[in-house]
Amino acid sequence: MLRHRIGAVSVTFLVLVALLAVFGPLLAPYDPLQQNQDALLQGPSAQHLLGTDNLGRDELSRLLAGSRLSLLAALEAVVVGLVLGTVPGLLSVYLGRAFEWTTLRVMDAFVTLPFLVFAVAMTALLGNGLTQAMLAVGILVSPAFYRVTRAAAFPVAGSQYVEAARLTGASAWFVLRRHVWPKVLPAVAVTTATTLGSSLVIVSSLTFLGIGIRPPEPTWGGMLATSLEYLFPRPTAPLAPALLVILTVGACNGLADTLRDVTGVSARSSRKEKVRAAA
Repeated sequence: MLRHRIGAVSVTFLVLVALLAVFGPLLAPYDPLQQNQDALLQGPSAQHLLGTDNLGRDELSRLLAGSRLSLLAALEAVVVGLVLGTVPGLLSVYLGRAFEWTTLRVMDAFVTLPFLVFAVAMTALLGNGLTQAMLAVGILVSPAFYRVTRAAAFPVAGSQYVEAARLTGASAWFVLRRHVWPKVLPAVAVTTATTLGSSLVIVSSLTFLGIGIRPPEPTWGGMLATSLEYLFPRPTAPLAPALLVILTVGACNGLADTLRDVTGVSARSSRKEKVRAAA
């Protein structure tokens, strides 16, 4: 994958973002929550490389500290969607028509739910926090994993070598683990990379609206919302968090494209498998 230029650039940037999430709070030059009434809405300077916000807090420190919370929230949504979508997608091929029909109807119901309204309802029910909001987002992205997993597993389940394994007495768990999952994994990996970028956008959108965030905790979306409120005195303030979101999402999409090229998962074959699975 690193032989592809886009893949190498995407992996390198995502590694840097991951390091930023791990060590960002330690590298912050100031306490991200420390307020300074004598340095309100200052521009970039030697003391504050990205300036300060409306409460005098250092923007660079808040950007570094908010990286961990933003990325962990996106990863949480992806993990929830991966588990809730992949497992039923695999089992729907083997557990009969009743389980298949039930999971299809449940996933269809999830698709119809607007993520913003559902996230607001979940945070109102379980409390305002990123964990509750990302649980809602993970539920709503699970149909993507379900459809991809089922579409990739359906043709494998009817292949001759799988039938031969069954005739020799292999259990359903052995068939899934040894024969089906290796064929499904490339499609799931591509979907995971794409969904990670989408989840980061959703996380930034929710925190931009104040959903799931508990002030004064810094997040990329929360910093962007605060910067836009004081756009006249600080016109360049939204650039740093917005660029981080844009570049990270672009790197996730570049990683997904490279995985698709390397593993041979094409959009055309995926459409054919979905049509076959639906039939």
